[in-house]
Amino acid sequence: MPKWLEAGWWGLVGGAALVAGAGIAWFVRVPRWLVAAVMAFGAGVLISALSFGLMDEAERTGGLLPTALGFLGGAGAYVLADALLSRKGAKDRKRSGDQQTREADMAGSGTAIAIGALLDGVPESVVLGVSLLDGGTVGVAMLAAVFISNLPEGLSSAAGMKQAGRSARYVFGVWIGIAVASGLASTVGYLGLRGASPATIAVITAIAAGAILAMIADTMIPEAFERTQIFTGLITVLGFLTAFTIDRL
Repeated sequence: MPKWLEAGWWGLVGGAALVAGAGIAWFVRVPRWLVAAVMAFGAGVLISALSFGLMDEAERTGGLLPTALGFLGGAGAYVLADALLSRKGAKDRKRSGDQQTREADMAGSGTAIAIGALLDGVPESVVLGVSLLDGGTVGVAMLAAVFISNLPEGLSSAAGMKQAGRSARYVFGVWIGIAVASGLASTVGYLGLRGASPATIAVITAIAAGAILAMIADTMIPEAFERTQIFTGLITVLGFLTAFTIDRL
C-alpha cells in the first residue's frame, strides 16, 4: 500500500472512533458519569502520547527553541479559533448534557459546532500522517491515543447534540464528515511534508501537540470533571499510564 494511502487509512481509522461513539450515544442511553470517566481516561492517554511521542521527538530532531515556539503557536492558534467559534455557539460542543446551544437559540450554531469538532480532530490526524514520513510506521501509542480519546468525544458530543434537538442526519453527517476529513488531513500531512527538513517537521509536530493539549484543557477535562469530580485526576493518570506502557512495550 502506498504510504500516502496508508496515512489516509490510519487517519480514517482514528476518525471512525468518533462515528462509533456517536452511534452509541444515539442508540444507547449511556450514563453521563461513564462518559465523563472515559473522557478523563482519553485525556490522560492523549497527554501521555503528546509528551513522550510528539514533544520528545520534536525536541530531539528540531531543538528546544523551535519546538517551544511551535508548541505555543499551536496552542495559541487553537485557543483563538476556539474563542471565535464559541461566540457562534460551539462553546459546549463536547458536553453530553443540555448545555449545547440549540439552533433556535442561535442561528448558525450547528455549523459552528461542526467546524469546532473538525478543529478538535485535525491536529491529531496530521500527526498520524507525519509519523509515516521517511518510511516509518504509524505510532501504536499515538494511534491508540487518538482512537481511545475520539470514542468518548463522539459519544459525549453526540449525546449533547441529541438533547439540543439536532437530527440524526445532522449528527451522523457531522461525524462521518469529520472521519473522512481526518483521513484527508493525515494524507495531506504526509504528502505536504515529504522532503521537509527535520526542523520543519519538528515544528509542525510541536504545533499539533500544542493544539491537542489546549483542546484537552478547554474541552475534555471540563466535561470529565463535571461528573467524575475528585476522581478525574486518578482516571486521567490511569489513561496516561496506559499509553505510556503501550509506548514502552
